[in-house]
Amino acid sequence: MSRSIIWSPFAESDLDEILEYLIANWSNQVVHDYVDLVDRFIGQIGNQPMMYPIINKKLKVRKCVLTKQNSLYYRENKERIEILRIYDNRQNPKKLKFSKE
Repeated sequence: MSRSIIWSPFAESDLDEILEYLIANWSNQVVHDYVDLVDRFIGQIGNQPMMYPIINKKLKVRKCVLTKQNSLYYRENKERIEILRIYDNRQNPKKLKFSKE
């Protein structure tokens, strides 16, 4: 049984920024490929949410590496899967913030 996927405002903003960067600096094919990649990983997470490791036990956050530059952070419960962030792996991890809800 696949649960609903909810995107946090942080995750939506992260994805928008990545897509804006790709549109400005790369080809339409690269943008299309990235969107397909994200969709594939979201599908995997929806079908097998426990397949990626927990990186924050208190908040129950899991990490999925999308590319060498980006990781997707999410958490699950019985009703849904919440996409929390798509974060640039080159940034300081101490700056990575999640909502507590």
